[in-house]
Amino acid sequence: MTYKESFIKFMVDSGVLKFGEFTLKSGRLAPYFINAGNYKTGAQLAKLGEFYAECIMENGLKPQTLFGPAYKGIPLAVATSMAISELDVPFFFNRKEVKDHGEGGMFVGKTLEDGEKVVIIEDVMTSGKALREVLPKLQSAAKIDIEGMIITVDRMEKGLTSDKSAVQEVYDEFGVKVYSIVTINDIIDALENDVIPGKEYVEKMKEYRKVYGVG
Repeated sequence: MTYKESFIKFMVDSGVLKFGEFTLKSGRLAPYFINAGNYKTGAQLAKLGEFYAECIMENGLKPQTLFGPAYKGIPLAVATSMAISELDVPFFFNRKEVKDHGEGGMFVGKTLEDGEKVVIIEDVMTSGKALREVLPKLQSAAKIDIEGMIITVDRMEKGLTSDKSAVQEVYDEFGVKVYSIVTINDIIDALENDVIPGKEYVEKMKEYRKVYGVG
């Protein structure tokens, strides 16, 4: 089993990836749903860190620092840093509001330096809003080099106002390449190959891709 197949099985076993009929926030009726909020144990978090680390290595990224956007990205960046502890890659995260007492500031953890290679660790990307909000703050802290952003699943789905996916829009707008542990196509393959139960949903998944998917 590949690490991608292992991750898809891990999502199903954790109750994060489900198949059926779901009305999404966008109003679209989807045959699958991803609820990252169902990751809730230390063992799950440790395993997640290993999958992020695999994705970093597979794509040849060499981060000097990991960044976890508040709030969901914080434990993910910590877990990933622990998974690649032999490389001693530090992490940092942002506060939602600037602290005006004590050490103050917007960020907690590693202090950024000019030229530093940073990889952003996030759970999913729906619209790219979180990156749009945090990117100016990162760039105002230091002249960093954002090597990429890692997410769990690329839905490869058109936005509500564009024929491009959020991943494509972020690259076009900011030049930030987004890497995913798996894509929706990987999930469809896993269903077809009986890596996970739910083969009866394959056709509905493909139909959904045909209507809302991007290449």
